[in-house]
Amino acid sequence: MTQASTLHSTIPTQDRPRKIVLRTRGRRHGPITRLMSPGDLGEALKPFVFLDLFDMEQASFSGMGLHPHSGIATVTHLFEGSVRYEDTTGATGVLPQGGVEWFKAGHGAWHGGGPGETGRARGFQLWTALPPEHELGPVESIYQAPEDVARDGPALVLLGAHGAAASPLKAPSSINYLAVRLKAGESWRYQPPADHTIAWLAVGKGCLTTPERVDAGELAAFEPANTAIDCFAEADTEFVLGSAVAHPHDLVLGYYSVHTSQATLEAGERRIDEIRARLQQEGRL
Repeated sequence: MTQASTLHSTIPTQDRPRKIVLRTRGRRHGPITRLMSPGDLGEALKPFVFLDLFDMEQASFSGMGLHPHSGIATVTHLFEGSVRYEDTTGATGVLPQGGVEWFKAGHGAWHGGGPGETGRARGFQLWTALPPEHELGPVESIYQAPEDVARDGPALVLLGAHGAAASPLKAPSSINYLAVRLKAGESWRYQPPADHTIAWLAVGKGCLTTPERVDAGELAAFEPANTAIDCFAEADTEFVLGSAVAHPHDLVLGYYSVHTSQATLEAGERRIDEIRARLQQEGRL
């Protein structure tokens, strides 16, 4: 991974391209590449704390069993294929291509999944840190069908708003998260809200110039600013882009949890252990 030691605070003007200051290809474990975690880019890009790029062949990947989270929300989007899901709110089903899973773990919950009805599943899972007023709040799980995901031109609005489109999902802080498809030779501009100084993008397929080249499998983070990001597709390209108000809180980490203090982490882990005991009694673990 190549990265700068800090993000510079100087706000650039729009008369020059917005500069990439951090970039990585992450660490691959089987069909999953972790592009961001709190120990590296997540600290610089919080509230965005984890990002996984997954490309799973059903024949070689049986899925992930039930596992816990607290203090975070996850957003899963599929560019290709489908995945099976379940969680401890009682939800079960299959998330299809173009669909979105919103899983706000709050004070503690478990979820899992695996291959769906197709031979392949390819997409991104993002984890966002929750602010103090939400990190021990109720669990929320929403599974959006492709036709229910807001769109503005080539961009699906997974969280927040862009152009004339706004997601019905209620993010607990000011976050935009988009999934974009561009054909070779197409250009696209993202103008963040005035208070969104955090911004990054990750390419799942193809390659972009923005203004530097970003290839498939790369995450690139931009200097703190509220200026536009211009993208040009050198090939048919699929990518996700996030922008947000900076998360002003510490990241206090458990194995599957992210909180703002040791006390709230311990509360989340107690709730996780309570659910674990129930799942074991039910024979689900």
